[in-house]
Amino acid sequence: MKVGFIGLGNMGAPMAANLAKAGHQVTGFDLAAPCPEGVTPAASAAEAARGQDVVITMLPNGAILRAVAAEVLAVMEAGAVLLDCSTVDVESARAVAAEAEAAGKMAVDAPVSGGVGGAAAGTLTFMAGGSEAAFDKVRPLFDVMGQKAVHCGALGAGQAAKICNNMILGVTMIATCEAFALADKLGLDRGKMFDVVSTSSGYSWTMNAYCPAPGIGPKSPADNDYKPGFAAELMLKDLRLAQQAAEAADADTPMGQRAAELYAAFVEQEDGRGMDFSAMLPRFEKRGRA
Repeated sequence: MKVGFIGLGNMGAPMAANLAKAGHQVTGFDLAAPCPEGVTPAASAAEAARGQDVVITMLPNGAILRAVAAEVLAVMEAGAVLLDCSTVDVESARAVAAEAEAAGKMAVDAPVSGGVGGAAAGTLTFMAGGSEAAFDKVRPLFDVMGQKAVHCGALGAGQAAKICNNMILGVTMIATCEAFALADKLGLDRGKMFDVVSTSSGYSWTMNAYCPAPGIGPKSPADNDYKPGFAAELMLKDLRLAQQAAEAADADTPMGQRAAELYAAFVEQEDGRGMDFSAMLPRFEKRGRA
């Protein structure tokens, strides 16, 4: 397929490179980052999008997505697909998709899970919203860039799935870190706690697969001085998106709201920026009861 790829940062670059390695014709554009090997550079987003079967965007926020979409939709071929893999607010995702359909193009919102490592390894999970026809057209690209793609429903459903998933993740990580800090103060060995919790009702992904305690369970960022696999500021972004969506939908999400407040303090007032989101554990270790 002929693919335009706009946004070649830490996630976009390896995704575009994997598509090129698989034999797709990839043209890329980024305001700052260079094109990875195998990707033909373009001078603008419009140039990268012109004449392509699929245009993929991997961008920081909804405002930038809207601006880029306005530029590329004007030059995309009728029937081409705008495939947005950014994590943005649901409103922006739906607005851009509506603009695409009004212009005679197809759209899919498909944020990803799996981080930079998953992008490099081609093992991302895609949560996709859009028509069956649009999803089927881009499925071969999902097969290259990831290990799983779930068609979640209509346009915007991909973003909804992503922010709901990551709200659970943020809340669960905080609870896991709190529990380890409490166990320490009660004199409970961390290894023994892991052995109990990981095989009982406290089982969770944050405990069993991404344990925030160094030297406990499978290897995780905690074993690398909390260098980010998923940065705390990205978790804060997703939690804020979840709260924005909850406000728009009139949904009561007190745990999600409190998680957003705690990550905001960690990132913006403490030393959490540039750390993995599991670095909440050393934060709680240092704190007494308020």
